[in-house]
Amino acid sequence: MNLGKSTIIAIAKARFFAGALLLAQAGTAQPASQAPAAQLATPAAVPATQTSPSGHPNNAYWQEHDRQLLFDFGGLAHFKDADMRLAAPAPGENRVVFLGDSITQGWNLDQSFPGKPYINRGISGQTTPQMLVRFRQDVIDLQPKVVVILGGTNDIAGNTGPMTLEQTEENLASMADLASANGIRVALCSALPAFDYAWAPGLTPAPKIALLNAWLRGYAMAKGFVYVDYYSAMKDERGGLPPALSKDGVHPLPAGYVVMTPLAEAGIEKALKRRE
Repeated sequence: MNLGKSTIIAIAKARFFAGALLLAQAGTAQPASQAPAAQLATPAAVPATQTSPSGHPNNAYWQEHDRQLLFDFGGLAHFKDADMRLAAPAPGENRVVFLGDSITQGWNLDQSFPGKPYINRGISGQTTPQMLVRFRQDVIDLQPKVVVILGGTNDIAGNTGPMTLEQTEENLASMADLASANGIRVALCSALPAFDYAWAPGLTPAPKIALLNAWLRGYAMAKGFVYVDYYSAMKDERGGLPPALSKDGVHPLPAGYVVMTPLAEAGIEKALKRRE
C-alpha cells in the first residue's frame, strides 16, 4: 500500500507525541524523593525473590537509593550545606577527611579520635564512582592535610551496577591523584573483608576483595601514599568479618572500629610526616 507524503508525516507526528506522553507519564509515576541521602539506613536483607528491576532488594532503602542515582548520582546534596558552613582550617590544624561509604558513615570519629579535627564524609551505599564525583566538594574544598579513602566493597556488590576490579582501581587512583595534585596527603585503606553480602548474596566477594587490596598496597607503594591495612587485622579463615567484629559480615560493630582506630591513626601520622 502506497501512502501519501502528508499521511506519512501525520503518522510520524502521532508516534512522536505518543512517545512523549509515555515518557512524561513514566517521569511522573515515581517522583523524585526530597529525602537527603543521609536518611538512608544500612541495606537490609530481604528474600531473594523480592527484588526490584535493578536487581536490588525491593525495600525502602533501595527504592530511595535507585531514585537518588537519577537525580544526584554522586550525592553532592548530602554534605553540601555542611561543607559550606565549615570554616577554613586554623593555622597549624591537622584536618583530616574520612571519605567512604556506610562503613565510614557509621564511624563515630568524635569517640574514636577525641579532640581531633577529623571530618566524616561517608555516605551509605556509595561506590567509588560516586565518591569520585563528590571528591572536590567533600575533600579538596575542605583543605585537609590528609584524606583517608575507604571504598570499593559496594562496587563488588554492584550497588550502582556491574563493575570490574579495574574500574574500581581506576576510581581509587583518580581520587588519590586528585588529592596529591592539591597538596593533600593520601591514606589509602584496604577494603574490609566480607564473605558475602546480605543484600546481594552469592557474589563471592572474598577473593575479589583480596585482589583489590593487593592492588591498593602496590599502588600506594608505587606512588608514595600510605596504605592502611584493616583487612589483615580483621579477616577470619573464610576471608570474611568474624561475628565478634560485625553483625552482618560487612559493617563493623564498635569492636570492629576499636581494631580500625589505631591503624587509621598510625596511617594519618605517617602521612603527616610525608612531604606534600
